[in-house]
Amino acid sequence: MAISEESRHQLHSRLDVVLGREEATTLMAHLPPVGWADVATKHDLDLLSERFDIRFGMVERGLEEHDRRFDRIDDELRQIRRELRSNLVVSVTASAAMLGAVVAAIRL
Repeated sequence: MAISEESRHQLHSRLDVVLGREEATTLMAHLPPVGWADVATKHDLDLLSERFDIRFGMVERGLEEHDRRFDRIDDELRQIRRELRSNLVVSVTASAAMLGAVVAAIRL
């Protein structure tokens, strides 16, 4: 049986008559706002907690894999930076040697 706001109001009104306003309000405050079938039990919460633990474990493993990938990318970028510096030194040295050769050839 679905509990509607109207049926809750009718129950509260009847309890006002039978028990008195304060007692009726106290009793109604202890009822769930929905039907009892919609209230989670401790077992339901335990199952939900287990599901969250599994999902968060999966997320953590995924993030760890991304961390490893970023570490590899960082290593590759460091290697590229070293190679670029080395190539720059070689290029500057070769350019200086060529300039020296051109200047020497012009003086002849």
